[in-house]
Amino acid sequence: MNWVDELLQVKAVKALPIMTHPGIEKIGKTVRDAVTDGKVHYEAIRYLSENYPSMACTVIMDLTVEAEAFGSKINMPEDEVPSVTDRLVQDRESIENLEIPAMDAGRLPEYLLANRLAVENIKDKIVLSGCIGPFSLAGRLFGLSEIMMELYMDPDTIQLLLDKCTKFLITYCKALKAIGTAGVFMAEPAAGLLSNEDCQAFSSDYVREIVDAVQDDQFSIILHNCGNSGQCTQAMIDSGARVLHFGNRIDMEEVLRTCPADILVMGNLDPVGVFKQGSPQMVKESSLQLLDKAKSYRNFVLSSGCDIPPHTPLENIAAFFEACTEQKT
Repeated sequence: MNWVDELLQVKAVKALPIMTHPGIEKIGKTVRDAVTDGKVHYEAIRYLSENYPSMACTVIMDLTVEAEAFGSKINMPEDEVPSVTDRLVQDRESIENLEIPAMDAGRLPEYLLANRLAVENIKDKIVLSGCIGPFSLAGRLFGLSEIMMELYMDPDTIQLLLDKCTKFLITYCKALKAIGTAGVFMAEPAAGLLSNEDCQAFSSDYVREIVDAVQDDQFSIILHNCGNSGQCTQAMIDSGARVLHFGNRIDMEEVLRTCPADILVMGNLDPVGVFKQGSPQMVKESSLQLLDKAKSYRNFVLSSGCDIPPHTPLENIAAFFEACTEQKT
């Protein structure tokens, strides 16, 4: 049975904060170490697996590794998440000339290594990979403000770019699936800037292609859209992903009322305002409040709204799990 179907049958509280940075810090490494060295990345994952009762292991939510594989320039600070610095393509000709990278490009081998080591060595939990979504990848290659304009000026050109991004992501997800991970967190935050209709046309239709290519009883797509404030939830549902992950901008009660019962719904504690900047009491109270609101929905998993950032107090993470233990059902 698929792990999603198993969780849908479980009545107890289910929890999965998206976090790797606390593990990086506990093993004495930097963010740059982890995003450039698959072994360091894996050691951080393993530390968290051994020390926290999450229902799964997750990798770093790095939204630059795929753009870098295409050829984008990356700014890589010592202790912050990397960022894309320049547009790689700017018109139809440059997109037509854009080559779809192989799996040995950039830092892809290190990310594949981290996933493989986690699968080989962590046996008591499933491992969930990570990748960027097609529209968010296209936005990093073309420029986010520029792509938002081009959607209306020349949508055919953007669709050509999205086709290439999608083909690449299918290959990447197939490589992750072959390693043996149970699914992939597909981060598509830029799609949250779109209306439901545009989200469907420029994101979900392409996510659906990836879903159709890789999702099955052994492997599930977890579509993450922390930019969605409620206007494009239906488009997320229509992607076909078995799991939907929401950010803190959205009303989770409304999401749970909207989403079908056979879709696993995850979210959505504020990773900065609650996890990083809040007190342990605030984290615990916020967690308990959200669990109480969702208690009648068996398809809910308590999670952070996005990747828990560097330098989040460990006391706050402990408070999150204390809340889950306190409210057992």
